[in-house]
Amino acid sequence: MFTGIIEEIGFIRDLSIFSEGATLAIVSKDVLAGLKIGDSISVNGVCLTATQIGPDHFLCDISAETLQHSTFRQARKEARVNLERSLRIGDRLGGHFVLGHVDDVGKLAGKVSAGEGFEMSFDIPQRLERYTVHKGSIAINGISLTISALGKRSISVAVIPHTFQSTNLRDLKPGDPVNLEVDILGKYFERFFRLGVSGGSSPESKVTLDYLKSQGF
Repeated sequence: MFTGIIEEIGFIRDLSIFSEGATLAIVSKDVLAGLKIGDSISVNGVCLTATQIGPDHFLCDISAETLQHSTFRQARKEARVNLERSLRIGDRLGGHFVLGHVDDVGKLAGKVSAGEGFEMSFDIPQRLERYTVHKGSIAINGISLTISALGKRSISVAVIPHTFQSTNLRDLKPGDPVNLEVDILGKYFERFFRLGVSGGSSPESKVTLDYLKSQGF
């Protein structure tokens, strides 16, 4: 589990893609402190496992499923990536709970200056729209951001200068892909709403729109 507060920008030294997945080598410095083989690390918002660790880099394996549903299938050598080590008990939670399980890929639609920072808009897949709310959280390339506006199959986020300079958001051009992870709370709510809360063994939902109206919602 992660917080969406990026610790360092690394870059891709090597990406070897094959039929059943890929192997990724990332050059880094800060996140290597205390990193052990088998540890989880977020790379552009994707939770990966460190399989080898060198003096200035680490290696990860990428499954075919992750390759299909993330920007790694379009990644290139020398590209800069956002890095965050997994959350430790007792750490400050500065962003929101980010699992590193990317839901889908979006695209940068536009960027405009907003004070000292920027307002950035992203096109998102239709199926993710229902999980986005005004002032809600979303992880974009592993960065915990707050949704400032909603559009038709799009969202906007306000990016402060520190976040813009400390992440690879500044590298993005319109049309560039980004990894998206919506807030897990929305997905849990949807699941409970569909199945309902039942004391019996039947999975049939008791929570319906009529039921909610009868309870004053």
